Amino acid sequence: MIQTLQVRSSKQTELVDITRLVLEVVQKGGVNDGLCVIYTPHTTAAVTINENADPSVPRDILMELNQIVPFEDQYQHSEGNSAAHIKSSLVGCSQTLFIESGKLLLGTWQGIFFCEFDGPRNRQVYVKVVPG
Repeated sequence: MIQTLQVRSSKQTELVDITRLVLEVVQKGGVNDGLCVIYTPHTTAAVTINENADPSVPRDILMELNQIVPFEDQYQHSEGNSAAHIKSSLVGCSQTLFIESGKLLLGTWQGIFFCEFDGPRNRQVYVKVVPG
């Protein structure tokens, strides 16, 4: 079964730590070994895995993405959020993790982040636990 997580961003660009929410889905799923797929259906958002121990890491990631893909450029898209679409494509809309012995195989410092590139907004993240 797919579980829907509700994520609220508060800034135009933001990395929201959703690790705890995903862990809860995995625990409730009761799967000992398998996969956990995390997906967001938004074209101006993404999901990534990176360090969540030091809050400067997500800030640095956003700083560099905003420099690589500036908000203002000669974009043709009439909604004015082309930079968000590009960032979403660069980072990606999903992640897949292994589950072993009922736990996500995340590294010591790793966390799961919802990446907001066109906020603030209310967003959804889908999580599916697959046995096997």
